[in-house]
Amino acid sequence: MMATAIEESLAQQAFDEIRALSPDTEGVSRPAFSDIETRTLDWLAGFARANGLCVEEDAGRNLLFCLPEHADAESWLLIGSHVDSVPMGGNYDGLAGVIAGLLVLIRAARRGQRFRRPVKCIAMRGEESAWFGACYLGSKMLTGQLPQSELDAPHRGDGATLSEHLQSLGIDTAPLAARQPICDLTRIEAYLELHIEQGPLLVERGLPAAVVSGIRGNFRHRLIQCRGEAGHSGAVPRAYRHDPVLAFAELMHRLDTSWDHLLRTGSDLVLTSGIVGTDPESHAISRIPDTLGFSLDVRSQDRSVLAQMRDYLRAQMDDISRSRGVSFDTGPEVAVAPALMDPDVIAGLETAMAQVTGAPFTMASGGGHDAAIFAQAGIPSGMVFVRNRNGSHNPDEAMDLADFMVGTSILSAYLEAEE
Repeated sequence: MMATAIEESLAQQAFDEIRALSPDTEGVSRPAFSDIETRTLDWLAGFARANGLCVEEDAGRNLLFCLPEHADAESWLLIGSHVDSVPMGGNYDGLAGVIAGLLVLIRAARRGQRFRRPVKCIAMRGEESAWFGACYLGSKMLTGQLPQSELDAPHRGDGATLSEHLQSLGIDTAPLAARQPICDLTRIEAYLELHIEQGPLLVERGLPAAVVSGIRGNFRHRLIQCRGEAGHSGAVPRAYRHDPVLAFAELMHRLDTSWDHLLRTGSDLVLTSGIVGTDPESHAISRIPDTLGFSLDVRSQDRSVLAQMRDYLRAQMDDISRSRGVSFDTGPEVAVAPALMDPDVIAGLETAMAQVTGAPFTMASGGGHDAAIFAQAGIPSGMVFVRNRNGSHNPDEAMDLADFMVGTSILSAYLEAEE
């Protein structure tokens, strides 16, 4: 079941040659719906054909690969990921899932293995939000979930809208504007995606891979304003202060305490305030600031936990406002629903992982993935994570080829027919 030297060599070739196609000043850049993305897909098409696979292009100019005997299948299991990257990103985010899908197909062809159901691999365009300000564009197009606001979104570089970029590629945007799927979703029996882990859990636990239980949803406030009252740092006694910095610190302490309690009682939660600051035009070492701004990102697999934290946040802001004489203005909320992976797919992947590594390990995904879009479209979905150091969306992504091959072996074990 484990990889052969030839399979490892093919994987290394694919990663190296696609890296060479898309260099940036650091790392790689494969902008969504760009010529570089198209050249990457062209390379993958040539690689697939050279290894005996069939290649077709869909209405979104994504590529589909399969064994020759499955070219005319009525329905199939779909595996894959996206090929675009963030600016100065890493080479493995997204691309690893596409190459894993190709290797699963090539491995089956070389070894004469049969799949229990027809399998196709997809190389999708446009997952990263860096280019048009919205993520999962390719999978939203496929499943009819692309809102008009995202179709009208301007590119960060040239200012042309997503619709204009799609039309320049020869993609018909009329079905997209009508929120119609551009593929027949009834023919996709399930969707599987291999992806590098974007956090440190597998590294810390010494594990090469994991099965993903779900993709955390979130609610976010990009800028919460805590407003107090300015004063001299030496002249205003504590009892008369309306200090937004201490109000923010107290709020975060309360949120952190609640987070710890929820984890101890078996709930899933992460929360982050990644932007914090007083007004640089007026702040000073001897001045009590009048305003502090901060962001808040709360994530969980569980809708009820998100609702609980939303209510808790408001209650604590109200309480701190009364006790400290400040006010909180949260601004608009941006929310994404959690996407749980299919229980049957999870169980099958856990069994496959046990066959490959001796024991399964299952974890939640903190980052978003195309699998969430397929799941929200009603398609049973599952994911496999591969160990990766130094996070993602940066040139220092560090996935070992041996771990990647473990991940592909888990997919193969899940997809191949039992003897």
